[in-house]
Amino acid sequence: MSRKVVRSSKFRHVFGQAVKNDQCYDDIRISQMTWDSNFCSVNPKFVAMIVDASGGGAFMVLPLSKTGRIDMSYPTVCGHTGPVLDIEFCPHNDNIIASGSEDCSVMIWEIPDGGLTSPLTDPVVKLEGHSKRVGILCWHPTAHNVLMSAGCDNVVILWNVARGESVVRIDSVHPDLIYNACWNQDGSQILTTCKDKTMRVLDPRKGTVLLEKEKTHEGSRPVRAVFLSDGKILTTGFSRMSERQVALWDPKNFAEPLCLQELDTGSGVLLPFYDPDTGVVYLCGKVTDEAPYVHYLSMYSSKESQKGMGCMPKRGLEVNKCEITRFYKLHERKCEPIVMTVPRKSDLFQEDLYPDTIGPEPSVEADEWFQGKDGQPILISLKDGFTATTKAKEFKVHKSLLKTTSASAGNQPDNSGEVQSLRKEVKDLKAAIEELTTRMKELESWRESK
Repeated sequence: MSRKVVRSSKFRHVFGQAVKNDQCYDDIRISQMTWDSNFCSVNPKFVAMIVDASGGGAFMVLPLSKTGRIDMSYPTVCGHTGPVLDIEFCPHNDNIIASGSEDCSVMIWEIPDGGLTSPLTDPVVKLEGHSKRVGILCWHPTAHNVLMSAGCDNVVILWNVARGESVVRIDSVHPDLIYNACWNQDGSQILTTCKDKTMRVLDPRKGTVLLEKEKTHEGSRPVRAVFLSDGKILTTGFSRMSERQVALWDPKNFAEPLCLQELDTGSGVLLPFYDPDTGVVYLCGKVTDEAPYVHYLSMYSSKESQKGMGCMPKRGLEVNKCEITRFYKLHERKCEPIVMTVPRKSDLFQEDLYPDTIGPEPSVEADEWFQGKDGQPILISLKDGFTATTKAKEFKVHKSLLKTTSASAGNQPDNSGEVQSLRKEVKDLKAAIEELTTRMKELESWRESK
């Protein structure tokens, strides 16, 4: 790839630096599963990592401040019966996280403020609809309680989490394994890549294909793709000679890429992280409006390869230190924050680095969105910093929505007490039948002996 620097870019001197050892999260057994997932999710309150677990699947959720060595007995979220493959925090509530697993289910969890004090085994909602393992999860960027999942059954499902039901099921579009699925900025379109080497833009409510491009990259390795804020699409993949590539596409003309650059001959799948505020892709470069579109900025490298990577939302950054993003890099036994900084002499708020960014407030509710209403992201200013704690009023609303009828499709009253009572009666009845059967057998034996 060309190393020509963008002279006019304010991000020209951006550099990455790992934090000191005492600010890492140490002695964590990161999952050894061979799956192309981030294995990590982070927000201004917590960092979550998929970990090794015997007899099922688990992930660990730590308050950001709990750095240093993590005790082996630290409680985990361990309700899945198979290994966890993907996790993602809800963008509208920092205490809610979704997990997908080899056990074919998706579970929604509520993490208490301050973190876990005991193992968490009961999800707030359990979503069942996939017939094979679930490896991709992605929350809707603007609609409250809308979650997308994709599984190895080649099916994409859109869930209304508040009701615990699948609303849209896209099961006839992908003929092979889905590598990647994500939303555009307002959640009006879905972008997927597939093992058949085809990239598709879908209408999420109708489940129909709007656009598709075959052979975005010639190689047989997985392709990743993300929407950019102007509607263009950035992909990472491999050439026929197994060279890693990055390409930029205009959906108005899929015939040829706007830009296709070869990077190196590395074997790992490149994970693109796109910052819509600055136009920076944390992979190789910066997206601009004129050819060659993708420019090299800088590179952070270390001796140890990564097991996974999480990216902090903009509202969780330290703006007084000119921090423009923060990654959480997973090693085999630890999680290491890596800070990307643009050096500035002044410690005043840098407006050019921090335009208004996406906040935690949703712009539409799930029911409204499924009925056809789109909503633009609600932006917030970072000038006075952002308070990480979710407001109590918002939290109650989210909580009440999530706890409504996880198993039913409508707003039915909570009959959990009656259900428990009926289950006890059935159990007692079974025990009485077993005892009666035993007595009858004893009676038969007594008659035969006479």
